Amino acid sequence: MGIHYDYKSTRGEKAMKKEAKRKARLEEKRAKRMVHSKKEESENKMHDIQKPITLDDLTNPDKN
Repeated sequence: MGIHYDYKSTRGEKAMKKEAKRKARLEEKRAKRMVHSKKEESENKMHDIQKPITLDDLTNPDKN
């Protein structure tokens, strides 16, 4: 029997570890995606509609 003797006896345990590792990676990706999407939402601000749009508003990247 030799080297492959314990293959079948540990097959279920290895499959569970592999599945847990895959789920952990997926959860990490989801968390990273949620953080990234929250940053994009906060940066997406509209111009005040009561105030007229000037050339400075359109061309100055540093102005908030």
